[in-house]
Amino acid sequence: MSHNTWIHKISRVFVRPLVDTPVTPNQLTTLRLACGIGAASLVAVGDDKLTAIGAGVFLASMVLDRADGELARLSGKTSPWGHKYDLIADSLSNALIFAGLGIGLRGGFFGLWSIPMGFLAGGAVAAILWLVMRAESQQGARAAEISGSGGFDPDDGMLAIPVLIWLGLSQILLALAAIGAPAFAIYFFLKFRKFLFGSAA
Repeated sequence: MSHNTWIHKISRVFVRPLVDTPVTPNQLTTLRLACGIGAASLVAVGDDKLTAIGAGVFLASMVLDRADGELARLSGKTSPWGHKYDLIADSLSNALIFAGLGIGLRGGFFGLWSIPMGFLAGGAVAAILWLVMRAESQQGARAAEISGSGGFDPDDGMLAIPVLIWLGLSQILLALAAIGAPAFAIYFFLKFRKFLFGSAA
């Protein structure tokens, strides 16, 4: 993942004043995780207003996800544990938002099928990040990286979540996630399948 996407640039503005303060990157990661859990909880209720608020909280969590790394680099407080903690927080936050969305839409078009759809999408996201951590444990940071372009990374696709929710397209978002996330997970696993079996090709 690039360190110079548009979200990184926005995050950099906010974290620069924190460089010489007691605030640590891991604290921002914890706040990111708390926002991710909070966002998932809000959208899981199934109330339109709370879902809209949850979408905003999730957007904040995405900015915080970039902010912790930016603060680590600007302050020289990078660490292997911090990087791993960041990946775990990403995995949980991104997986839970889909699970929460599925639960929240249980009274909609898909009925109770929305719940397994949400968990399918969330599980696929978690599986991708599990493979990333496995790859990095074998060959170091950024081993399973897919580059982006135009100031955006593949992970920035998660920005579609709050946007589609605010546009009233949550049902479509769930359907796209239930199909797209597992499809991307399959592509990702095929592309980096060598990491599934140690050093074997």
